[in-house]
Amino acid sequence: MYDHILVPTDGSDHADRAAGHAALLADAFDATVHLLTVVDIETAAGPFSAGGVDDDYVEQRTASERDALAERAARVDGDVETAVTTGQPSEGILEYVREHEVDLVVMGTHGRSGLRRYLTGSVAERVLRLSPVPVLTVRATEASEVGDGYGDILVPTDGSGRATAAVAHAVAVADAFGGTVHAVSVVNVGDIATGAEVSVPAGLLEELEAAATDATEAIATEAAAAGVEAVTEVRTGRPKHDLLEYVADHDVDLVVMGTHGRTGLDRVLLGSTAEALVRRAEVPVLTVSQNGS
Repeated sequence: MYDHILVPTDGSDHADRAAGHAALLADAFDATVHLLTVVDIETAAGPFSAGGVDDDYVEQRTASERDALAERAARVDGDVETAVTTGQPSEGILEYVREHEVDLVVMGTHGRSGLRRYLTGSVAERVLRLSPVPVLTVRATEASEVGDGYGDILVPTDGSGRATAAVAHAVAVADAFGGTVHAVSVVNVGDIATGAEVSVPAGLLEELEAAATDATEAIATEAAAAGVEAVTEVRTGRPKHDLLEYVADHDVDLVVMGTHGRTGLDRVLLGSTAEALVRRAEVPVLTVSQNGS
C-alpha cells in the first residue's frame, strides 16, 4: 500500500509526532520515510528582505536546516531519506510528492485554532486540497501518541464514491496491525428535515437508514474478504458531532475518510464533516481523495 512516506517537518512537536506515525506505518509496510524541510527564505529573512537575500544567507539557512534534519532523522527507525529545499512550503511539498513517487504524506497540524488559520490559505490547507496522494494529519495530543499500532479504525461512510475511496486504505492498515474497522454512517437529520418544526418526511428517514446500512455492510464485506474484523453502526443525527463522539466512545486510534478530491476538497474542508474531523479529532485523520486514491 505504501512504499514512500513523506513527512514535511519544521521541528515542531506536531511534526515530530507525525514522524512517529510515519515510522510506525513505514515499519508495517516496509516503506521509506522521507523527511523534508522547505525553507521559505523570504519569510525567514523577515520584513527587510524586500530586495531579496544573498546566496550566503540562503546557504547558511539551508545548512542549518540540514543539520537539524539529520538530528531528526537519527530519531526515526528504519530507512530514512532527508531533503532540504527552498521556496513556498506547500509548493515544495507537492513538488516532492510528484518527483519522488510518494504515496502517503504524514504531516502535523496545530489543531483547532491553528488549522482554522491554515484552512484560509496556508501550508496544510493547500497540501490537503491539492495532494494527489492520501494525507495523514496528526496533532500532538495525548490520544495521538504513537503506540503499537492502530487497533480501532473508523471509516465514516455515506455510500458515495468519495467515501468508498478510503476503504482500501483502512482495510490495509487494519490488516497490517491486526485492527478492527468501524464502518459508521450518520444520517444527517439537518439535511432531510423540513419546516420550522424540523420534521422528517414520512418514509424518507427509513429509506436513508436502509441505504446507510447497505453502505456500512459493504465496507464490512470488503474487510472480511481481507480477513479483517469489522463492526458497523448507523446513527441518525449530526455527522460532525456523532463521528467525533464515536471516536471518543470507542477509543478509535485512526480515522480514514474520503473527500471529493482536488476540486471538491476546497469546499469539503471549509465547514464540512471532513474539515471538522481533521480540525477537531484528537486522533490522526487520513484523508483520501477520490481522484488521488
